[in-house]
Amino acid sequence: MYNIKQEYPHGFLFPRPSFTFVILAKLKRVHRQKQRVIKKKNNIISEDIDPTAADRKQDHISLAGVSQIGFSDPRFFYEPMLSGHPQDELEPVSFLGKTLKAPIWISSMTGGTELARKINHNLALACAEFGIGMGLGSCRSLLYSNERIADFDFRKVVGPHLPFYGNIGIAQLEELQESKETERLQELVEKLQIDGMIIHVNPLQEWLQPEGDRIKRAPVDSITELLDQVEFPVIVKEVGQGMGPESIAALLRLPLTAIDFAAHGGTNFAKVELLRSQEEVQDTYPQIAPLGHSATQMVDFVNTMLDRLGEAAICKQIIISGGVKDFLDGYYLMNMLNCSSIYGQGYPFLIRAKESYEALRQYLDSQIEGLKLAKAFLHINEQQA
Repeated sequence: MYNIKQEYPHGFLFPRPSFTFVILAKLKRVHRQKQRVIKKKNNIISEDIDPTAADRKQDHISLAGVSQIGFSDPRFFYEPMLSGHPQDELEPVSFLGKTLKAPIWISSMTGGTELARKINHNLALACAEFGIGMGLGSCRSLLYSNERIADFDFRKVVGPHLPFYGNIGIAQLEELQESKETERLQELVEKLQIDGMIIHVNPLQEWLQPEGDRIKRAPVDSITELLDQVEFPVIVKEVGQGMGPESIAALLRLPLTAIDFAAHGGTNFAKVELLRSQEEVQDTYPQIAPLGHSATQMVDFVNTMLDRLGEAAICKQIIISGGVKDFLDGYYLMNMLNCSSIYGQGYPFLIRAKESYEALRQYLDSQIEGLKLAKAFLHINEQQA
């Protein structure tokens, strides 16, 4: 059976042709190819210098009418005169004390299930092949038991030279500090041979989660205490709401290794928990879960606060994540941020890692090739910022 997606894998920008139109175009192409074979057998034509020219030109004629573009991304100036097609690899990026081959981060998503083991294994393989970093999903289950350790234990797959971080919630950190068991985090770092820990701060998610915990202290106070208690690197992130300017400022003042946006616009775990809740809760909080700040807003917040804080800003590494749809978003936001940054995605990696490693591999390869193309031909239109 003829597959439109196979013939046109990137889709039609505007408008989409009818199925009948595409089938007729395909049949015409097959007919032309058969005619060429017959002519060659009868020595009617010589071997063509450009054997695909006729088919290609016919495609151009057939598809010209459905290839009209009505939109241009205002974030960029397209500069076709200043570069050839990219032929080299991306420049290595120094981040989190290690060297990445591409400025891409696999954001924390899952752990603690059989399916999570397959997903995390595929993600770890991708890190090793493409030279990128990764944050694990919540490692809460490993604080008191090794039963699920196989879902997370992938340092040997990632390799020693790439950033690989564990993850727990702010509520669990608060519990460990109350019970004076913070050393369990150090044990977790050693157990998984990870570089450090990500602390996810998720007050709206916990409030809406049917089984959620209640956070008693201001998260910045718990994080400040943690930094005084441990020596391993610490990253702080949200879980889909992002953070406002004062929260950003409070974190920039701390000796964190990085801040991970987890901004509004991607997977929103408050919304996930709202959908898991009883009908009464869903009726009460539908306007609360979607609150937050986009990655674009947060880039502006960071730039403003870096200027305001000056030398008081200690943390100067950012993972731009949350609503970053593709390499164009990542390229734009990294260029707009006035400090060291990479961009992260969660769900796009998750669904492909769940499917197969090959699906994940193809996606990552396409994103890296897209970044190369963007660096070659796109300049930032700062007037659109």
